[in-house]
Amino acid sequence: MGIEVWVPRDAAPETVANPVAASSSAPPAVDADPATPVATGGPDVEGPIHRLDWTALAARVASCTRCELHRTRTHTVFGVGNPDADWMIVGEAPGAEEDRQGEPFVGRAGKLLNNMLRAVGLQRDEVYIANILKCRPPGNRDPEPAEMEACTPYLNRQIQLVNPRLILAVGRIAAHYLLKTSASLASLRGQVHQYAATGTPVVVSYHPAYLLRSPAQKGKAWADLKLARQLVAGSSNDTES
Repeated sequence: MGIEVWVPRDAAPETVANPVAASSSAPPAVDADPATPVATGGPDVEGPIHRLDWTALAARVASCTRCELHRTRTHTVFGVGNPDADWMIVGEAPGAEEDRQGEPFVGRAGKLLNNMLRAVGLQRDEVYIANILKCRPPGNRDPEPAEMEACTPYLNRQIQLVNPRLILAVGRIAAHYLLKTSASLASLRGQVHQYAATGTPVVVSYHPAYLLRSPAQKGKAWADLKLARQLVAGSSNDTES
C-alpha cells in the first residue's frame, strides 16, 4: 500500500452507474406529500425534504432554485455510488468537469480519490460520494455560507438515506462546515468527530485536488484513511457482537 498507488494512472477511471444521479434536465420533483406545493424559494415553501426517497430527492435537487447558483449551472451534481454504503465521502462543491458531467469527483482529482479508496480495499461504487453544494460556484470560488445552508437539507437527507458508518470529509471547507468550526485542517485530522445533524462519525482528510498540488502530504492522507478504515471495522464488529 505504498503512496505510489494513489498517483493517477493512464487508464481511464472505472465507469460507475448511478441509479439516483440527476441532471438539471430531469423531470420536476414529486413531493412525498402531494398537497405540499413544490415552488421556488426558501425551505418553508419547498416541502418536507427530510421525507423524500432517493428518486424524489434527486428530482428535487435537479429542479432546485434555492440559491442563485441555479442560474449558472450546466448540471446539478447529486451524488454517486452505493446508497447503502458504510463510507460516505463529502467534499465542498462541484468543479468545472463535475458541472459538465453531473457527477462528483471526476477528472484528475476523481482518479486520485479512486486510487485512495483502492488503497484501503474499496472500489468507487462501494462508497457514496457527494458534495455539500449540488451546483458549481462560478469560477470555482469558495462556496458562500448561504449557498451551503440552502443545500444542507439535501445533504442531510442523503446522509439519512445512506446511513453510513463514517463520513470522510475531504478538504478544509467541507470539514469546517460539517463540524461547525474554523480550526485548522491539521488540528482536525487524526481524530474522530461527529456530524451533529445526524450523529455520524466524521474523519477529516485532505481534498484530492490539494494532494495533486502537494504530493508530499499523501502520507498524512494515508494515515487518515487508515483511521477511517479502523473506525468502520470497529463499528462493524460492534454491530455483529
